[in-house]
Amino acid sequence: MEIGRRWNQLSARDRRLVVLGAVVDGALKVAALADLRRRPPSGVRGRKWVWATVVALANSFGVVPLVYFVLGRRRDR
Repeated sequence: MEIGRRWNQLSARDRRLVVLGAVVDGALKVAALADLRRRPPSGVRGRKWVWATVVALANSFGVVPLVYFVLGRRRDR
């Protein structure tokens, strides 16, 4: 896919992939933010407000929410 093409210049397959990627990214962000809201501060590595800001504002293709789920949460023992 070329950079700089307009939506109407994309093939139907490319449009579906863009929409699917946006849905997956949005779902991961919502899940991470919901988990952050429910989790006590002692259950998060770092400050909750920093994680929430980065998850909500970073355009990451789903990488930042995944990093939060893997590295940002403390495991229950």
